[in-house]
Amino acid sequence: MYSTQELIDLRDFYRKQLLDDTIPFWFPRSIDTEHGGYLLMRDQTGNLLDDDKAVWIQGRATWMLATLYNTFEKDNKWIEGSKSGIDFLNNHCFDTDGRMFFHVTRNGKPLRKRRYFFSETFAVIANAAYAKASGDSQAADKARELFGKCIEYASNPSLLPAKFTAVRPAKGIGIPMIMINTAQQLRENIGDERCDEWISRWITEIERDFIKDDIQCVMESVALDGSIIDHIDGRTLNPGHAMEGAWFILHEARYRNNDQHLIALGCKMLDYMWERGWDKEHGGILYFRDVYDKPVQEYWQDMKFWWPHNEVIIATLLAYLMTGNEKYAQWHRLVHDYAYSHFHDKEHGEWFGYLHRDGTVAQTAKGNLFKGPFHLPRQEWYCYKILAEFLEK
Repeated sequence: MYSTQELIDLRDFYRKQLLDDTIPFWFPRSIDTEHGGYLLMRDQTGNLLDDDKAVWIQGRATWMLATLYNTFEKDNKWIEGSKSGIDFLNNHCFDTDGRMFFHVTRNGKPLRKRRYFFSETFAVIANAAYAKASGDSQAADKARELFGKCIEYASNPSLLPAKFTAVRPAKGIGIPMIMINTAQQLRENIGDERCDEWISRWITEIERDFIKDDIQCVMESVALDGSIIDHIDGRTLNPGHAMEGAWFILHEARYRNNDQHLIALGCKMLDYMWERGWDKEHGGILYFRDVYDKPVQEYWQDMKFWWPHNEVIIATLLAYLMTGNEKYAQWHRLVHDYAYSHFHDKEHGEWFGYLHRDGTVAQTAKGNLFKGPFHLPRQEWYCYKILAEFLEK
């Protein structure tokens, strides 16, 4: 169990890490004052590695800065920084067909466009948070318009280019998961009457098709009818991703006045995937596992990536605060202590992104096409927020 003083110390720790360590690594130096948006591909010390821009991270960083403005203090540097991201996203990151790019040059020329619509989901939360911070009605309209498009893409996969043939149709947990969180952020920042119904639909889909109680597992992908596809891709699990989904559902349970069914569902997902993901030999969260414990195809399967640890820190803490179950306090201590002792760069701030299984650093970059100011600052912000609310009761 955590004592009240320990929870106070944790609250203060997350706030201090966020505001004195994580955010200062990125801002203000990452704001591109010439072209707008953010220059986020940085080495260990913060020097620029590449001036290209990943659209995912542009949206996520915009959301983070606007969220700091909305939830900590009305500091002009945060809203002005957020506006730089909004302007770059909305002026440079959309193709002529209305879909968004994935990777662009510093001045916004398109380099790569992907089949899925995650750039759009991050643009939804960015525009919604910025609209709340600024009162900009155009940003609010953009968030709601894009959310509608995301619903269409999620509901009609044929609208997007296919990655595979129709021989072995499948679907992934990523789409309902990311849409739950997108809808939650839209609802909490500016409101949208579609959110509650669609969140319920996506939770139902996860519970019905991806959670396998008979083998105590959350699948990453399944056949269209929810059955397990007994091939390498179909058997591959991502425990940290599933535990991220667990805290999205626990968050929804809080919103719905501690809905007991959703609490049980989120905790079950956490229980199943902690057992499969926690490395009992070295500590930390293993990246990929096979549902039947067969060899995994991807060579990075036993590495430790930064973001699953951020998500599991949230999931275990939220489960503990909502249930009082000592098991979740123990798990939170384990993952928190592992992450902050292995990923955190005490000399230069922020976290390394990639460790070998034994916890040694695999490479020292702090930012790339996938890593930037999102998973870590979101974790520290959210953990501070839920602890502050819990301690105020």
